Amino acid sequence: MTREDDGLDVAGLQRRLAEFAAARGWEPYHTPKNLAVALSVEASELVEIFQWLTPEQSARVMDKEDSAHRVRDEVADVLAYLLQFCEVLGIDVLAALSEKIDRNEIRFPPK
Repeated sequence: MTREDDGLDVAGLQRRLAEFAAARGWEPYHTPKNLAVALSVEASELVEIFQWLTPEQSARVMDKEDSAHRVRDEVADVLAYLLQFCEVLGIDVLAALSEKIDRNEIRFPPK
């Protein structure tokens, strides 16, 4: 069984997020500006988990279920808002990432 079989592909997740928002009447609030702000807030909440940790402590953050749960939740929130942002603006997130990697391979060649 693949992730796609589980409905865990990008398009399927974007569809679920759109249906979730529509069922609650949230579409008017899902403007590019609002989604970008929400994405920033959620990314900041992820950063907050690591704010005062040493590099060693941050490397072990997934060892404790409480902190691991918080990290997974914030990662999910960041991804959800990013996928919704891309959906609203018609951005193919995987193509955008692939194109960016292509440009970075040219900008930063291996030594």
